[in-house]
Amino acid sequence: MLYETVLDDTRPVERFEQARAAEQLRDWVTAIALVSAHAECCSPDPDRHDNHLWHMDLLARAERLSEFTQRALTDVHARRSLNRSLRERGMEAALRNRAKDGDHGVLYILVRLLCETSRAQEAHRTAQNLGPDDQYAHRIVSSFRSPSSGAQ
Repeated sequence: MLYETVLDDTRPVERFEQARAAEQLRDWVTAIALVSAHAECCSPDPDRHDNHLWHMDLLARAERLSEFTQRALTDVHARRSLNRSLRERGMEAALRNRAKDGDHGVLYILVRLLCETSRAQEAHRTAQNLGPDDQYAHRIVSSFRSPSSGAQ
């Protein structure tokens, strides 16, 4: 660990610099501890809200997916960040499971991923199975199909 203790009374600039230094060293435990102590979702204080978004980014980079998944149940920023992280890692099964559980945002990400990897028919089946009435998911599939492809 970069620092043995995290002081709550550390001046904001020092805390920020310490967190950035820990982040640079990939000392995720320290960086997350420093940032999360001063983070608040949807806070009227822009610094606390920015720290919350930074905290979500650190969790993704630290690959703390189980913590992320738990936070995603109640935190929209965690949910979006988790979905992006799963997509970046190519974790289609995890995306599909989240879509099956009713996360429409991840359904759109999954359908786009399938289309972008030339699997438009699979994307269409996925949209049909997981969001039969979700017009936006079907629009995503349609936007990737060209008139000359003959795909249905």
